Amino acid sequence: MLTLDDDLSGPEVADLVGYHMREMRAHSPEPSRHSLDLTSLRTPEIAWWTVWDGHSLMGCAALREVDSGHGEIKSQRTAPEHLRKGVAKALLSHIIGVARDRGYIRLGLETGSGPAFDPALALYRRFGFKDGEMFGDYRPDPFLRFMHLDL
Repeated sequence: MLTLDDDLSGPEVADLVGYHMREMRAHSPEPSRHSLDLTSLRTPEIAWWTVWDGHSLMGCAALREVDSGHGEIKSQRTAPEHLRKGVAKALLSHIIGVARDRGYIRLGLETGSGPAFDPALALYRRFGFKDGEMFGDYRPDPFLRFMHLDL
């Protein structure tokens, strides 16, 4: 498993981000969707990583800088054929390491509620994330969950 900086240009990446967007539409009401498409992910404040097994894209994740001391995990997704292989754990470990290297004091994330989000919530809790307050440009929404890890 290798984590690489990625420029979001490959067709495999487009396919996985497209899958992620479809899954968010299937499991999140429209006003509560904050997933980013390829265009939105290609901004200077967002770093993007992928994990590959040879030519097979296993997963992806992004880190957005909220401010100089706070990062936000965005668009973390494991390809369905690579679930339960440690992909999400590897990506999350990498993001936490990058956040620490950047000197962030806090790492946050926004996710949804309901059974489709339970595996992600369990992963974040295993890494020490705690439920917390809304941050950034988000608006109050009963569907959304916010989690934070103090670094």
